[in-house]
Amino acid sequence: MDLQIGDKVNLIIEKETPLGYTVLINNEFEGLLYHDDVYQEMAVDMEGIGFIKKIREDGLIDVSLRPQGFLNVIDTDVETVLALLNESPNGYLLLTDKSTPETIRHHLNMSKKSYKKALGILYKQKVITITEDKVELVNKNNFDL
Repeated sequence: MDLQIGDKVNLIIEKETPLGYTVLINNEFEGLLYHDDVYQEMAVDMEGIGFIKKIREDGLIDVSLRPQGFLNVIDTDVETVLALLNESPNGYLLLTDKSTPETIRHHLNMSKKSYKKALGILYKQKVITITEDKVELVNKNNFDL
């Protein structure tokens, strides 16, 4: 097996299990995509891109739909939040760091933890302000993508 952690691979969803989805990796290996790593609708025979998360001692392979490692993911999350803020007519979102994980997952296809990290970066860069009920761009015109 010439797969390594972090490798970008082709996935085909084979079936849903109590833990997640059994997937075919590069038409050759079987792996598991855990429910906790899924932020979109999945269906049997669906094809997509994934990333090797872990290769276990027993030979089983765990995969994720997102690249592994903070630096690989955070830029994408920040861009997603920033794009949504820019698309908002008023330059704000009613999703805060206090919003439920389910609401964040539904609107952004990311975990609450990822959302909060992205907000933290944008806040430190003084791109956004965070209030009790919304996240708002400091100056909408200055932060277009």
